[in-house]
Amino acid sequence: MNIVLVPGFMATKSLWDDVISDLEKVGPITHANLCDGTSIRDIAQRAITHAPESFALIGFSMGGYVAREIARIASSRVEALVLIATSARADTPEQIIRKASASEQLRVSRFAGLSRATILQSLHPRNANNIAMVERVRRMSLDLGKDVFIRQVALERDGDLDRLGEIVCPTLVVAAAQDKLRSLPEAEELRTGIPHAELVIVKESGHMLPIEAPGALTGLVVPWLRKLRTQLT
Repeated sequence: MNIVLVPGFMATKSLWDDVISDLEKVGPITHANLCDGTSIRDIAQRAITHAPESFALIGFSMGGYVAREIARIASSRVEALVLIATSARADTPEQIIRKASASEQLRVSRFAGLSRATILQSLHPRNANNIAMVERVRRMSLDLGKDVFIRQVALERDGDLDRLGEIVCPTLVVAAAQDKLRSLPEAEELRTGIPHAELVIVKESGHMLPIEAPGALTGLVVPWLRKLRTQLT
């Protein structure tokens, strides 16, 4: 089973470093690129052109929005969908204003990567003093740079709660119990909105599940994908 990995906001493929070896036991890996494109749909269509003929799809955070769009556009090619720490809700007016302000300020200033305060919002409190983990998240944003930040922060997340029923492939929703960015009710909305979806919750992790709880994450995702692979063969 081929796997396409879709990272989140200002995350590079190194987001998956601690889970990649386990995921490769299921099948070959392709990394989707979120650096280009002017809309979620545009990014999804670009990813589809570089994807294998058939594949399982794993989307993290913002990548979950892209992954769901891929699953709708290329429904005959997507064998399974895993949604990690994500939501189907639209940006709130406050979020839209905040993102526009951040983008405008950055156009006339130097980009130093995501701030420590922003990064800590995405981590479990116990990782607040984990210098290596904080730096790892910041490094991904620095590697992507200012232009990508401006493009990604400008992407409109209109929400797709009313379109979840269009997803026809088996779906696993993975949420973190201590996620301060994406709540458990948001995960439950995905589970109830997508036909026959399953929801699992990882305890003792914040939003950055692939980095904070890689073993727990693959311990849930890999057996689920292997079971599906067996059913498909």
